[in-house]
Amino acid sequence: MPTTNQSSLLTHLRSLDKKLGLVGQIIIAIILGTLLAVTLPEVAQSFSLLGDLFVGALKAVAPVLVLILVASAIANQKANSDANLKPIIALYLLGTLSAAFVAVVLSFIFPTTLTLDIASAVATPPQGLGEVLTTLAFKVIENPISAINNGNFIAVLAWGLGLGFSLKHANESSKLMVHDLSEAISSIVRVVIRFAPLGILGLVANTIATTGFSALAQYSHLVLVLISAMLIIALIINPAIVFAITKRNPYPLVFTCLRESGITAFFTRSSAANIPVNMALCKKLNLHEDTYSVSIPLGATINMAGAAITITVLSLAAAHSLNIDIDFGTALLLAVVASISACGASGVAGGSLLLIPLACSLFGITNDIAMQVVAIGFIIGVIQDSAETALNSSTDVVFSAAASHHLAK
Repeated sequence: MPTTNQSSLLTHLRSLDKKLGLVGQIIIAIILGTLLAVTLPEVAQSFSLLGDLFVGALKAVAPVLVLILVASAIANQKANSDANLKPIIALYLLGTLSAAFVAVVLSFIFPTTLTLDIASAVATPPQGLGEVLTTLAFKVIENPISAINNGNFIAVLAWGLGLGFSLKHANESSKLMVHDLSEAISSIVRVVIRFAPLGILGLVANTIATTGFSALAQYSHLVLVLISAMLIIALIINPAIVFAITKRNPYPLVFTCLRESGITAFFTRSSAANIPVNMALCKKLNLHEDTYSVSIPLGATINMAGAAITITVLSLAAAHSLNIDIDFGTALLLAVVASISACGASGVAGGSLLLIPLACSLFGITNDIAMQVVAIGFIIGVIQDSAETALNSSTDVVFSAAASHHLAK
């Protein structure tokens, strides 16, 4: 049995844990990880194991969580349920198009030029928009076991919807079993998320120790344009959209989502891995489970404002670097193509970069040149991809919450 001193220490730790909260602990982990990387870089790199374990656990549980939660939400949906995905999907599309438009405007006001003389990245980009859409279609019909194993959330979502609608006609005991299974998986997710501070500590320490910031200096103008566009979307456009829907001050919701979803997404650099975090945040915000259990995994697939910004800015930077004259109308067409292509971006780190050659093809830029731009994207990925994922993932919750408020009125 624990001694009195041990019991007092446990009580103190529980009290401290409650006072700090998960976000407070993550902020402390970021500070400690940064200090460790700066003072003891070799030791900091060994902490990468903590980050890898945390991201791996999130990626492992996320597909199963989505499949079961979606199936349970649809199967147990009542006839008078408040769930309605149409407004959320409309917001996802509006947000992605707005992001691409903002990226076009900033790229014209602050044109970026690149020195395209680096080695090409080893990757296979899609050859056209048709290939992107075909790939999406085949992803939908992938075997469910393979989809879970590969993290194919489009197929997982499709199978979850299919099972859910089929189970709507099952007996009540079967529906209850699916509901209990979803609760059990949710409890596992909560355990994984509790280890977020340790995971973030490992990710921050390893990233800063191995990459540093020197590689970003020569591309500072490009990074500033990308980050500025993402900040405009996160702090101006998204709040304006939320205010138009709710007629309330949008910033408490926006800042909550950035703090509790954006921070973890920034360091995991994976919208797919952040699905469990967003699910937990939606529950904390008292959103309708039938809605967010579908809208969050759907948002991780099609709500890609950050990806649209990345594709647009880097493609226009390539055009400017080659002195290609582009009128504003053509750039707007690029914005539409970037928005559609962004929906095909993978839910893993760097997924949007491989769609840059597709956008560059609009200007007649060859794949050899475009892949050099992709390589630059990977160099600045420590900032670009992290900020992109933070914007994408936090916006999933922002729009789900805004639409849920609208439906509840």
